[in-house]
Amino acid sequence: MELEQERLINELLWLSRGGTSSPWGPWPAEIATLKSRLRSIWNAGDYDRVSRHMHIEAEGFYRRLAVPPGSELLDVGCGSGELALIAARHGVHATGIDIAENLIARARERARVEGLSTSFYEADAEDLPFDDSAFDVVTSIGGAMFAPRPEVAARELLRVCRPGGTIAMANWTPQGFIGKMFRLISDFVAPSGMREPVLWGDEAEVRALFGSGVSSLKFARRNAALNFPFPPSEVVRFFRMYHGPANRAFASLNRAGRMSLQAEMEELWSTHNAAKGGFTKVDAEWLEMVAKTRAGGQDHGRRAFRRRKSINHTKER
Repeated sequence: MELEQERLINELLWLSRGGTSSPWGPWPAEIATLKSRLRSIWNAGDYDRVSRHMHIEAEGFYRRLAVPPGSELLDVGCGSGELALIAARHGVHATGIDIAENLIARARERARVEGLSTSFYEADAEDLPFDDSAFDVVTSIGGAMFAPRPEVAARELLRVCRPGGTIAMANWTPQGFIGKMFRLISDFVAPSGMREPVLWGDEAEVRALFGSGVSSLKFARRNAALNFPFPPSEVVRFFRMYHGPANRAFASLNRAGRMSLQAEMEELWSTHNAAKGGFTKVDAEWLEMVAKTRAGGQDHGRRAFRRRKSINHTKER
């Protein structure tokens, strides 16, 4: 009942901001409730503060794609706009979507301050509000992997990417550091019935998700360096305050539970810390995949997911 009430409150807030329909799409009630829970998780804290520590890794990911200036790029699960803003600085027409309205607001403000012509929308990775084949490049760094139905999200990524275009993702792996951290907090925060997001970090899973929709699929396992100018105990407090899932996990526990989770997370960060002198540096493995979409108008079930109202991102720029 609590989650259903939360969903209704969020929908009323959406409508009060001028929305004409639910931000969760035409979903069955149980899926709408699940999405509402995820949206609340990522609205918690301030993930923008966390993502700033990933800037160098996002830069490297973008450079490896060699996106030509003037291309149309969509970043799915864009957070506060880190990758989309990098693309815009390189002359790319960048658009970002995320389910968390506080992060979209932050992304828009960052673009305004820099004078960048980017577009950011509150939207769902499983219901992208864009026409078929709207983008040359579709990206996601640890974003789309959190969509509750991976097969639906994969179809949407394929649908909005033009034939012969590029889909590029960086997804945390099950055996990597972030995968281990998520296992610590998932029991307290993961919605019931949701598949593990880190399965996007498994090559076989990704091949099965994209199937015949791509003509080529390349993988590389890379370590993303997580650097913080304070010791592991403070890193855990930082995540507890600003990282949505960690924030909600701690909030769900009593005092004894919070102390226990704090100790477990401190041990994890300390064990993997390669820095000394009160600093923290942890290598977190992600699976980087770059796919070329198949030319020739493959359907991929896209007719069932055609938008109620598509955003003309090029016109609005």
